[in-house]
Amino acid sequence: MEKDKVRKVIPAKDGRKIPRKTECYEEENNSVKRKVYMDYNATTPLALEVIQTVTEAMQEAWGNPSSTYKAGRKAKETISRARESLARMVGGQPEDIIFTSGGTEANNLIIHTALRCFRESWVLGENGPGEKHSKPQGATPHFVTSSVEHDSVRLPLEHLVRENMAEATFVPVSKVTGQAEVDDIIGAVRPTTCLVSIMLANNETGVIMPIPELCQRIRILNQKRTASGMPKILVHTDAAQMIGKGRVDVEDLGVDYLTVVGHKFYAPRIGALYVRGPGVATPLHPMLFGGGQERNFRPGTENTPMIAGLGKAAELVNKTCEVYEAHMQEVRDYLEARLEAVFGKQKIHFNSRFSGSRRLCNTCNFSILGSGLQGHKVLSCCKTLLASVGAACHSEKGDNQPSSILLSCGIPYDVAQNALRLSVGRDTTHRDVDLVVDDLKEAVAQLEQSSTPLT
Repeated sequence: MEKDKVRKVIPAKDGRKIPRKTECYEEENNSVKRKVYMDYNATTPLALEVIQTVTEAMQEAWGNPSSTYKAGRKAKETISRARESLARMVGGQPEDIIFTSGGTEANNLIIHTALRCFRESWVLGENGPGEKHSKPQGATPHFVTSSVEHDSVRLPLEHLVRENMAEATFVPVSKVTGQAEVDDIIGAVRPTTCLVSIMLANNETGVIMPIPELCQRIRILNQKRTASGMPKILVHTDAAQMIGKGRVDVEDLGVDYLTVVGHKFYAPRIGALYVRGPGVATPLHPMLFGGGQERNFRPGTENTPMIAGLGKAAELVNKTCEVYEAHMQEVRDYLEARLEAVFGKQKIHFNSRFSGSRRLCNTCNFSILGSGLQGHKVLSCCKTLLASVGAACHSEKGDNQPSSILLSCGIPYDVAQNALRLSVGRDTTHRDVDLVVDDLKEAVAQLEQSSTPLT
């Protein structure tokens, strides 16, 4: 992929040509300013192929997928193709894919399932093979997760704990590796543990978690639990940040559940859940009840155009993921080299570099060291860069506190409060990087000048 090449144009269905370039412009004081977007971990634009697929589905597959006339059959076929593309992308079977409104619903659905499965398993244990381990009076389901999970996992668990419906252990990540260590996770398991949920890659640091090793250990643990008549521990990973940036294969990972989030890989704001043999090999209990769609696991008339777009985005990943990954890593490395060259190694601290850990190919979390250079202040002075100081879902809180994720990883407070998270995309170029680094240099100079006392 050429580093600074303007994206080619592709014809739309009606013959129009749409420029494939990720530059964006905003009007400021009656003049047009070029902006460079580097917040792809927050959300991605729709790929043009995805836009075209969504448009076609709106025009041609508008029927109710449960109906038998042509438009309905077309919608059903569209959904089936998308399901197949999603299954190929994660290494599962089409029947393992359940469409949801997004990652938040998928994550909540798994927590709800584990909660209900715990109750049912212990009831069976009182009268069946698990008789020796019948449910102790007042036993409470226990969840294990990490201290750096997305809010759609953390907040539901905190809610259940407050309501005395569950217990949860939030395993701290290692300050050396930035990972939730397998030994620590296994050490947190109790007889009442029903679910372990650890994200595949962190959205702020980019650190990739050791999910295959974790699943191997839990598999051994489950063999012992099954032999004793105890219910097995279910394993879930939120793969929102990993898909489209690296290979994801549920067979290699060994998980029971995996969350897919469309708007992280150039698809619409819709999601999906991989379940290993839903309702047969692996439990899945609906949170909603209605018309029976998605085999009753997630009822509600299917959003065919968005599902079609998700399927198209998965198809692009299936075809080109290695190219995407290589390009993003090369541009990310160039970005980090330029930051060191411009600011000096003593003034830059890379918050996403941890010994012995792999990280996402596109993610650079760093701090420009110095008084008055808090991340939110630097961004407010930037004229070109569009980025964030951390997770986008926290940006509206407005408290300007350092990221709890970085603090959990052992980043010092004064360094964490200066953090910026830049995440590059499939079309980010060296020219984009140069513009961003120059913009940061000017912003820092402006802040340092304004803080210099007059003599």
